[in-house]
Amino acid sequence: MTKSFEEFEVYKKGVQLAKLTFELMNNKPFEREFGFKDQIKRAVLSITNNIAEGSEYNNNKQLIRYLKISKGSCAEVRSILILSRELGFCNQQEIQKGYDLTIEISQNLSNFIKYLNTKIES
Repeated sequence: MTKSFEEFEVYKKGVQLAKLTFELMNNKPFEREFGFKDQIKRAVLSITNNIAEGSEYNNNKQLIRYLKISKGSCAEVRSILILSRELGFCNQQEIQKGYDLTIEISQNLSNFIKYLNTKIES
């Protein structure tokens, strides 16, 4: 891996998702939901942090391991966004962009993992 994690498109999308998530958690309905807010914030930060951490090993097998963790965190964020809507903290319109980004990031991570697996097997 010669690229820095900051150059990965999936990392950049993760940063966008983190910004959207933190903005959403600043809305009044979440004001007293400390545990809820903490959980989604930790999960959304885990996406980019695991991409960064995994890339620093300069080892594709290690990077794949961390990308899989990022993928799991991405699903967690999507789940919490759905729960936010279902519990009445926000509506579909407020979560839609973040929800869509979680799907996009998850797909990008899957593709990145597939690509890296071809480099290991070669």
